[in-house]
Amino acid sequence: MPLDVHVVTPEREIWSGQAAMVIARGVEGEVGILPQHAPLLIRLAVGPLRIRMDGTQEAAVVDGGFLHVTTTEGVTRVDVLASYAEMAGQIDLRAAEYRVQELQRELGQRDDAGLRAELAKAMARVELAR
Repeated sequence: MPLDVHVVTPEREIWSGQAAMVIARGVEGEVGILPQHAPLLIRLAVGPLRIRMDGTQEAAVVDGGFLHVTTTEGVTRVDVLASYAEMAGQIDLRAAEYRVQELQRELGQRDDAGLRAELAKAMARVELAR
């Protein structure tokens, strides 16, 4: 039985459907979710989210949030609740690369935790879009 997957942000649901496996980057490392997985709640790091179906794969980048897994009556549901998420096919690579350069310039002028976080998000988009 496949996973029932929902990827949502405060603004909208960006993807939902059935999958064979979900791979996400938590703050303590990567995790893979298969059908019949035990209940789980992890905090997500900035990074890729991979949704594998039979023979195909969807990918998104998430800017933190949570991944929640429940299994009830043989059905495993995976909810990705992200602060912000974007499907790989929607990422504008040129804009993301420009944003990385812009943030690197700013960080060269002043070190700031907020700028470093924004740089990590921009770099995750570039990595996924390539």
